[in-house]
Parts: sequence; structure tokens; C-alpha cells
Amino acid sequence: MPKRISPLVAFQSNTFRLLWSATLISNLGGLVEGVGAAWLMTSLATSHGMVALVQSSTTLPVMIFSLAAGALADNFDRRRIMLIAQLLMLSVSATLAILSYSHALTPWLLLCFTFLIGCGGALHNPSWQASMGDVVPREHLPGAVALNSMSYNLMRSIGPAIGGVIVATAGAPFAFLFNVFCYFALIFALLRWKTNASRSTLPREPFGGAMSAGFRYVLMSPNLLTVMCRGFVFGLTAIVILALLPLVARDHIRGTAITYGIMLGFFGLGAICGAMLIGRIRDLLSNEWVIRGAFFTLAVSCACLALSHQLWLSCLILMPAGVAWVQAFSLFNVTVQLSTPRWVVGRALSLYQTATFGGMAAGSWAWGALADIHGVTGALLVASCALAVGGLLGLVLRQPDFESLNLDPANLFSEPQLQLDLRSRSGPILVMVDYNIDQEDITDFLSMMALRRKARIRDGAKQWALLRDLEKPSVWTESYHLPTWIDYVRHNQRQTYADAEIAERLNALHRGEQSPIIHHMIERQTVPRHDDMPLKPYLDAT
Repeated sequence: MPKRISPLVAFQSNTFRLLWSATLISNLGGLVEGVGAAWLMTSLATSHGMVALVQSSTTLPVMIFSLAAGALADNFDRRRIMLIAQLLMLSVSATLAILSYSHALTPWLLLCFTFLIGCGGALHNPSWQASMGDVVPREHLPGAVALNSMSYNLMRSIGPAIGGVIVATAGAPFAFLFNVFCYFALIFALLRWKTNASRSTLPREPFGGAMSAGFRYVLMSPNLLTVMCRGFVFGLTAIVILALLPLVARDHIRGTAITYGIMLGFFGLGAICGAMLIGRIRDLLSNEWVIRGAFFTLAVSCACLALSHQLWLSCLILMPAGVAWVQAFSLFNVTVQLSTPRWVVGRALSLYQTATFGGMAAGSWAWGALADIHGVTGALLVASCALAVGGLLGLVLRQPDFESLNLDPANLFSEPQLQLDLRSRSGPILVMVDYNIDQEDITDFLSMMALRRKARIRDGAKQWALLRDLEKPSVWTESYHLPTWIDYVRHNQRQTYADAEIAERLNALHRGEQSPIIHHMIERQTVPRHDDMPLKPYLDAT
């Protein structure tokens, strides 16, 4: 487990301070706009479900497009991707302000615009999250993630209240216009940021192959699958508070947009406290108990919120809910980042966001529909029970502790000198590695090979097999395929220090004067049928 240090240590990076400060302003604008959109929907539509769909429309794009955005983040300049995303959201928000001011918005048109803003967020988030590893050292990463959560929730503590005042005094169009100007802070910071991330000498992965590689990596990583499952359940159930809070403010408290903003502010204030207490809480509790505590805390908060009709009491109830919210999501995020090597971190984060935001989108719709049938109180009470069940899910799917393996690139691979003139797309390539293993070491060898198999497939190898020579039982051969020679080089460049440790242990088990012998072969599916057919096309690489 990494040494726990103060989250504030990430501020030692000038770049992080610049981006964090700009994101603070951007978050303020987004929250003000969110209040404007949610409250505008209460006047455009009478259905509880339509109000809750405002939350769904901003989270649904993350579920749909996040994996593609993660593939872009791992293969293109992340700074440029974030700039494009910010410019997209700026243009949409400006159009939304104009249409709202001219009273041309309908409920479904409003949802379309919030969906487009969500698309910009889906494009931005994987690059932003993955960039943390480029901005701060690995040991400062948990602190940077906590500070990012605090940035959002610091603005959540005041942004909704500001948004409520703007909507109540000037109307929703000015809330949208306010957000337009807030985009410029982050755009300026991104233009000032001079990235120094390492560039690969290889061609970029094909887009479809990059997405499948990210999906394959996650499928071969049990810890990541567990985090995503728990994140989906948490998003599905915990979103009930944010999805139904406009209705709680309007129907339970009999308040205005200012009331809604104040309530959101107390939720954000709790989240700030949660971000500052992350280190202390994790010193006292295991990761699993942090997640269980978040589920159970939100379950109690939902039940109390359902029965409260006083503003002061509801605000106090929302504070522990904010603490639980930020504790859970920051823990999920850090676990994913520390369990994933840099070459695929954008895709892993995007799949995590797909799971959590997909849960939020589905939950927003489900709790809104349930509120239409049984009222806001009934939906909150049902959600309270669902959150309690989500906490008990840890008995089956335990939240993993932080990954202690060194997943930095080992950079130990040297491309072999070949006698054939291969092109970059030549293939398929067959690789065979011969080991000489003593009888008493076979159990350890097979144990290591099980880890090697998972690492090989996770990094792109296909048709992996382990063979044993029938005439020389001490000889074992590992074989696997890769589509092209470029894929083989990329496969080896993905090797981390943790993978290198497996290779060292296998080499230590090998007996012989030489290291394990590696054979690099290119496959041919046909051979000449007649003696008079030229052999050269079959001897040259294609």
C-alpha cells in the first residue's frame, strides 16, 4: 500500500496548481449551469421523470462515448483533446443561453443540449484524469485525485447557491451565459501547459484495436472489474439524492431555486470535508469498509431526507451524504489509476466512468420514474433500502486494496536484429520461448507461467500456449501470436517493472548456460505446389 501523505503535496507542481485553479472556475460555471437547467426543467415540464432526466442527459454520454474517449486519450495529445472538448462545450452553452433567452427551448430540446454538454465532458474527462500521472509523481497521485474531488465539491458548496441566486434574480439564460465565460479559464490554462509526456516511436494503434485492447486489459484484471461493478452499483443508487433534490426543494421544503442551490451547497460542503479527511479515514479503515460506510451513510441520509420538511434539517442531512459521495468516488478512481499502467490508463478510467456514469444515468431515470408513481418520499425510502443492499455487496465483491505493484514501463526491450526485411504490417508473428526446467521446479514454473499468460494476453498476445517436449521433458516452450511485427514491438514496450519481475523469476528457474532461447517467426499459410513455382515470394516478408 502506498505511503499516505497529505493531499496538498500535489500543489508542489506548478502545472497542477495552474490546471487545478482553472478547473475550479470551470466547475463553478458547470454547477451554475446545472442549477439553471434543472430548475428550468421544473417550469417546462410537470413530470418528475423529466426533471430527473436532466441528470441522466449529462451522465449518459459518459457511458456511451467514454471508451472511445479513453482510446483517444491514450493515443493522442491529451492537452489537445481537452481543448477541443472545452471549445465544444463552450459553443453548446452559448447556443443554450441564446435559445433560453429567446424562450425557444422545449423540455426535449433542453435535454438535447445538456446531452451535448455531457458529450464534451465525456471527451474531456479521460484525458484529464489520465493526465494526472503526467503532471504529478505516482506517490502524489492519490492526493491529486482527492484535490480534484475537492475542487469540484468546493464549488458545489457555493456554486449551486450562486446559481440559485442567478436563476432567481436574472433567469436561467444568465446561468448559461455565466458558464460560457467560465470556460475561458481552463482553455487559457491548457494553452499555457507545456506537456512533457513521452512519445511513442511506434505508429498509433488503430482506433478499433485501441478500444479492444483497453477492454481486454480490464477483462483480464479482476481488481478493475470489482471496482467497476461496485462503482456501477454506487452510481445507480447514490444518484437518487442529486436526481431528486430539485423536487425535494420544491415539494418538501416549498422553496425556490435559491433553496435548491443552498441544499446543493451543503452537500458540496460535506464533500469538501470528506476530501480533506480522506487520508485519516483510510488510516482507520480498509478500502472495503470505506465503501461500505459510504453506502450505509447514504442509505441513512436518504431515509432522513425523505421524512424531513425543514430546510435546516435537510441541509444537515446532506452534509454526511456529501462526505460519503466523495470518499467512495475518489477511492474508486485512485484504485483504478494505481492498478493500471500508463499505456492503458485512459481506457481503464474511461471504462470505470462508463460503469459509474452508466449507473448514474440509469438511476436518475429509475428514481424519477419511481417518484412519478410513489412520490418523492417513496422513491427516497426505496433508494435507502437499495443503498443498504449495495453496502452488503462487499461480502461477495470486496473492494481491493491499492495496487502495490510497480506498473511504470520497464523499458527493457531491445528490438532484435532481423535478417528478413520486415515491413511494419508484416505478420502474423509467432514467438516461442524455450525453457529448461528441473523436475523439482515445475510447480513454481507453472505458477509463474499462469501469471505470464495473463500478462501476455492482457498486453495483446493471442493463442498463448505452454508446450512440453515429449522426448525431452525438461524442455518447456511458451508460444503466442501477434498480428504484426509492430504489434510485437508494442507488446514488449508495454512491459512494466511488475512484468519484468515475473520474467526474472522464470529466468531464475531456467537451467542452462544460456538464457531462455527466443524464436521469432513469421507464419505462412501456403507453400509452393510445383517445383517450377518461384520461391522468392515465400522467402521474403510481406
